Formats: sequence, structure tokens, C-alpha cells
Amino acid sequence: MFLQAALVMDSIKPTKPLSGFIPSNSFLGKSTFRTNFHSHIYNRNKSFRIVSEIKKTSKELKNNKPISKKIILSEGAPSISEEENVKESKTVNSSSVVGNPVFKYFKRVPRKVLSILSNLPLAIGEMFAIAALMALGTAIDQGEAPEYYFKQYPEDNPVLGIFTWRWVLGLGFDHMFSSPIFLGMLVLLGASLMACTYTTQIPLVRVARRWGFMHSAEAIRKQEYTDNLPQASVRDLGVILMGAGYEVFLKGPTLYAFKGMAGRFAPIGVHIAMLLIMAGGTLSATGSFRGSVTVPQGLNFVMGDVLGPNGFLSKPTPAFNTEVHVNKFIMEYYNSGEISQYRTDLSLFDLDGKEVMRKTISVNDPLRYDGITIYQTDWGISALQVLKNDEGPFNLAVARLKLNGDKKLFGTFLPTGGNADAPDVKGISMLARDLQSIILYDEEGKFVGVRRPNSKLPIDINGTKVEIVDAIGSTGLDLKTDPGVPVVYAGFGALMLTTCISYLSHSQIWALQDGTTVVIGGKSNRAKIEFPEEMNRLLDQVPEIINSPAPQQS
Repeated sequence: MFLQAALVMDSIKPTKPLSGFIPSNSFLGKSTFRTNFHSHIYNRNKSFRIVSEIKKTSKELKNNKPISKKIILSEGAPSISEEENVKESKTVNSSSVVGNPVFKYFKRVPRKVLSILSNLPLAIGEMFAIAALMALGTAIDQGEAPEYYFKQYPEDNPVLGIFTWRWVLGLGFDHMFSSPIFLGMLVLLGASLMACTYTTQIPLVRVARRWGFMHSAEAIRKQEYTDNLPQASVRDLGVILMGAGYEVFLKGPTLYAFKGMAGRFAPIGVHIAMLLIMAGGTLSATGSFRGSVTVPQGLNFVMGDVLGPNGFLSKPTPAFNTEVHVNKFIMEYYNSGEISQYRTDLSLFDLDGKEVMRKTISVNDPLRYDGITIYQTDWGISALQVLKNDEGPFNLAVARLKLNGDKKLFGTFLPTGGNADAPDVKGISMLARDLQSIILYDEEGKFVGVRRPNSKLPIDINGTKVEIVDAIGSTGLDLKTDPGVPVVYAGFGALMLTTCISYLSHSQIWALQDGTTVVIGGKSNRAKIEFPEEMNRLLDQVPEIINSPAPQQS
């Protein structure tokens, strides 16, 4: 059996033996004591107490004999000093760190490597490098065929004198956000954040969580803020601080209070949020599928035929077998005739031909199904239905014509005689900017009129009667499955929250009852101006103790 005891006694000599207090035949006299003595002078009777921590031997544990853990001989002053509290706190914290599996991994990393990775200038340089790569990825068109880069960055006329297609294709800049150099920079920045968290932020939190009572007025007066309250009670001060949101601890004549501990944890939360954002971005770059398709009204396609993998982590799902049918394509216009919105009515069918979902999508209102998102991104005209001399209708394929600028123009051709495959065939040309109206030109290229689809108003062009029955639109869709999006959203949400929390000040207050005077000291990590003002306001609320005069004897 081992017994550890801490003895505090007012004005007692540290060298005074315990034999005068404990009989020699007592089991305590045969135990081993570790004693710490601290002298404090108060205006009250001298007293002492012994606090014992008893460890059972294996034999006693087997017999399961009840043993008292505390022996209090008399009431007295606090027996735990500030230094002992700090020492015990270090022991507890170090043991908890060793038991954490995350920290066990970091303990295997050489201290020099951690010091280099946690270097602030290195982390700033990594962030600037990632920003530069992102800007370069924005400037260089991504995902194009090699021939495109041969033309845009030729060797005989390099950009800036050195930048050619070899740089683009060799370093993977044609798919920047999944290139090894970009992912490597993300990994390096993530390692720096984890190293900084382990070597700097976590120790700061552990230090902030270590608290102890100060038993010396001189130690309290060394704080950033200090004051004295004559004719006051430390317990009244504790009540005032609790009303202001402080966590208050009282032990005898001493007081400790704090608030804003969450602000100490916020930098760790910021680092975790940044790691989440980078992990989500990496997962998006290496584990997503993307694809684009233009589908005429009335036709369908299979999702898996459109979606293509973006990286080595991309894995298809059963939803890729879903069939998408374009029920109807709708365009809406302003009064001026400009396009205001375009929508697509889509139906999804499973392998058994059962409709599992139907929705009309539009710009900024996509369809989401089983992790796959379908966006409305573009539109076009696929065909014109016409009657020729009351025969038909004929479906004329429509092609998009190249124009300078972002305006769209579509055209088709209706042969009027002779061999339609002959190079000199003549016919009627039709142009359209949208689905509202069709512009017609005769065989000589002269303008002859404008007709709206389904207007049932034929037009005669050099003896050929033409009626526009319908303009069949086509919808431009983007398909995407991105498992990293929820992670990125969670990271940004955590980043905003922890950034706000980081502005909370961690404030600490110590107080000691020295006779009828309360000695107060405190500090704050952020609110250097507000903290003294708050303290002055709170101390003004502490009531003054007034001693009533003793009654006179007659």
C-alpha cells in the first residue's frame, strides 16, 4: 500500500516531522508520505489538513477492502498550490496526448521535419503557389484535345518566349486541378497545417486549459490588469463574475475565473476546415464524372454514355444505367423578343422502363438523382418541319452558323428542283435566331419574308409554296457526379463558423482575499482595450463590506 499526502499548515516549518501527529502504531505511520509545505499568514487560527491518495496493492484489490481516500484532520487553507496544479496538469495532458492515436503518428515524425513543415513563411508560400496554379488553370482551357494546344501554344511562337504545348501537356496543365503538381501542393499544404496544429495550436490550448489558484498577491499583481478592492469579499466578486458569463472556481480565499475558452480552440477548427476544403477539392478532381450532351426534343440518352471519369478514384454507380427522356423543350421571351429563360421537361427511367423521376429543369434549377446532377446549360435548334406544296411535313436538319460574338444563328436549306445532291442545287434558305420566327430567302438569296412556326400561313417563293409547321428545339445539358461537394460545403461552413469564434477573447481572472482586501489580476489574449474596461465595470458592482460598531455596554 502506498499513501501520498499533501500537508498544508499555517506558519509550520517544512522540516517538522509527522510523528508528533500520527501514532507510531497507526497504519499511517508505516506508510510513505510525499509532503509539500507552503506558508500563508491569515488573520485566523492556525490549522492544517492532510489529503491522502491511497493506492491499493494487488492483495487488497483481491480482498476488495474499502479504504478511505481522504483523511481530513481539520478545516484549513487550500492544500494545492499553483505549481502543483500545473505539474499535475502537465502529467494529465501528456498522458492524454500519448493515448491519442492521431498524436501517436506525429510522435514518430522527426521534430526537425515538423519544425520545417510548421514554418509560417513556408505555408504562405504554398498558398501562393496553389493560387498561382489555380490562376494558370483558369487561363489555360482545360480538357481540350492535344491538337488544340498544339495550335494555341506552338513551339515556333512560344507564349512569353518559353511557354509551349510541351509545358501544358508535360506538366498536366490541360487538367490542372487533377495534375500531380497541383495535388502535390495540396498535400504539402495539408501537411503544414497538421504540423502547425500539432506543434503550436494544440500546445497553446493545453496551456490555456491549465489553470490554478494563485496564493500570492505578488503573482496576481504581475498580470496585465490588476486592482485592489478594500472592504470586499472574494465570494461577492465570484457572484458578479458569474453574472458576466465567467466560469468561476473558489477555494478558500482564492478565486479563478475564465471565459471565452472556445476562442482558443478556433484556430484548430480553422485548420480542420481548410483540410476539409482541400480534401473535398481533391476528391472532386480525382473521383468525379462529367459530361455534356445536346438532345433534340423527343429523344433520350443513357447517363453512363455521357458521363466520363475525371480521375483514378472515379467509380460508376448503378444510377449510370438510368435513361433520360426529353419530353419537351420550352423557351420564354421578354416583350422585346430576347430570350429570358429556357426549360426542359425530363423523365428518368430505370432498367425496367419504370419512370422514377420527372422534373422540368431550368438555369439554376437542376435535377438531382442518386448523386447525379443534370444542369440546363445551353439550347439549340435541331430541325424545322415544313410543308412543300402541301406535301410533307419534311424534317430539315438545322446547323449552327459561325458568327462573331455570342449571338446564335441557325440555318437550313430546302431544295426546290433537280438533284438535291448536286453541288449547284438551287433552293430556299431559312435562317433562325430562336424558335419564334424563321427568315426565308429565295434561290437568288433575296429576302422574301418571315414566318412563325405553326402560324399556318404559307408563303409562295417563285412558285413553291412553303409552310413552317414547327421548329424543334434541342436542349444542352451538363451532367455531373461530384462526391467532394458535400465535403467542400462542410469545410466552408466550418471555416466561417470557426473564423467568427476565433474573435472571441479568452479572459482569465485571479483573486485573493488578503484580510479585508481582495487583490485582483487578469489578462486577455485579444481584448486588450475592452478587458480593462469590462473589469472596471464589474469591480464597481462588488458591494463594500461595512463593519457595524459594537454596541456600548451600559
